[in-house]
Amino acid sequence: MIQSIDITEADILEDDPVRPHISKANRLTNGREVFVLKDIDLDLQISEKIAAVICVAYTNKIPRNEKELDLFNDFNGSNAIFYTVWSYRRGAGREIIEQVSKLLYKKQWIKRFVTLSPLTEMAEKFHLKNGAQLIYKGNTCQNFEYFMEKENV
Repeated sequence: MIQSIDITEADILEDDPVRPHISKANRLTNGREVFVLKDIDLDLQISEKIAAVICVAYTNKIPRNEKELDLFNDFNGSNAIFYTVWSYRRGAGREIIEQVSKLLYKKQWIKRFVTLSPLTEMAEKFHLKNGAQLIYKGNTCQNFEYFMEKENV
């Protein structure tokens, strides 16, 4: 189950291994959202344990670094930028990207799904393995784009 969080639930953001220096307030300001993927206890039919977290910024241009992420931030932006994602169970990272992409695709103004990823082999392998395409590689960050197909939404 995908759920958006607010500042009262933001302690989970202290676990961010990618961009721990970004404040909770900055992640939850206008034009940004944080989603969690919660696993469902099949016996009780309730969501309890967080399996993954993703931070999303809406922008009017594709940022190539963290400074541009702030500069291009736009509440009405047509780009969903996944600037940090981490998981607590195997496969949950891919699952949260897919589910949040589908959720945001239904907001018809979102046209592109792009990452702002660190320059690590792990990030590159993860995104390429999950169907994204590398669209930019800079000195500090790289962008991968996920493409949504209508039949998958």
